[in-house]
Amino acid sequence: MTSILNADPAELAKFSDLAHRWWDQEGEFRPLHQINPLRLEWINSLSPLKGQQVLDVGCGGGILTDAMSHAGAQVLGIDLSAKALKVAQLHALEAQTPNVQYREVSVEALAELQSASFDAVTCMEMLEHVPDPASVVRACAKLVKPGGWVFFSTLNRSPKSFLLAVVGAEYILNMLPRGTHEYAKMIRPSELASYCRTSGLNLLHTKGMGYNPINQRYWLNSDTSVNYLFATQKPMGAAL
Repeated sequence: MTSILNADPAELAKFSDLAHRWWDQEGEFRPLHQINPLRLEWINSLSPLKGQQVLDVGCGGGILTDAMSHAGAQVLGIDLSAKALKVAQLHALEAQTPNVQYREVSVEALAELQSASFDAVTCMEMLEHVPDPASVVRACAKLVKPGGWVFFSTLNRSPKSFLLAVVGAEYILNMLPRGTHEYAKMIRPSELASYCRTSGLNLLHTKGMGYNPINQRYWLNSDTSVNYLFATQKPMGAAL
């Protein structure tokens, strides 16, 4: 049986120490703020958010959670970093974000309590930070309703990804704090596709992400060699 606490204490400590910086759009989390509109538009185009019950797994300070709430969804953000969740809750109060809640709970524990409860589940930039990413995928699949969508984004374990996302982003361009990503924990698209398939999710759409360091612009494309996104769906006839 998978441990309910599928978390690396060092990873939690790392992001907890940066919690107060989540909403500084010029700080350590600037890349997340920059790519957030792209992710939101893509999610909304496939699974219209208005009126939907949505779960954001590994929500951190609530950047995507907050945006989905403003897009009309009723969103629950979950994380195991109490500090990040407090920042998310404070921002929701300040921004008067409607229909958003935050909860300190693992996705596996929530899956035991609220199976088939959500129209859509998002798990962005989180899988590469946990000891057992397959366990997270299984829990996400259990939490979504039949016919619902589950969205993942993560980093490919490839030489190009190591050069751009680790060496380039963390050590040359200083876009991210050093040590944000560990190459060994990155996940190849074929591996994530296997986790999805085993969990009963159909992979329907894949996107990559490009970045121009000169104008500091991101865009979605078909190149999955560094950052990539999966849109999966639970079949209508799937068991609850």
